Amino acid sequence: MFRWMMLILLLCLAGLQYRLWFGEANLMEVQALRENIEQQRLENDRLVSRNHQLDAEVKDLKQGLEALEERARHQLGMVKEGETFFQLVPRLQEQQSTTQQ
Repeated sequence: MFRWMMLILLLCLAGLQYRLWFGEANLMEVQALRENIEQQRLENDRLVSRNHQLDAEVKDLKQGLEALEERARHQLGMVKEGETFFQLVPRLQEQQSTTQQ
């Protein structure tokens, strides 16, 4: 009787070990899923940070004209009324001498 109980317990243990290592949702899959979750958390944190920055920028553009003016100056090259814009162009001789060499 004792041998039968021991044999049944060993078979149960072997079945559980098989399922743990090779069955559905085994240890390797669980570890891979944990790594995927950590990568997704990092990506989510990065996106949340970017969303906060964009939200602050939108609020700034809605409320203040300085940010709008700064964007217009740098991205569109706009000049305020009454300002003088100077564009420096290289001399014609310098351009010709560099192209001939």
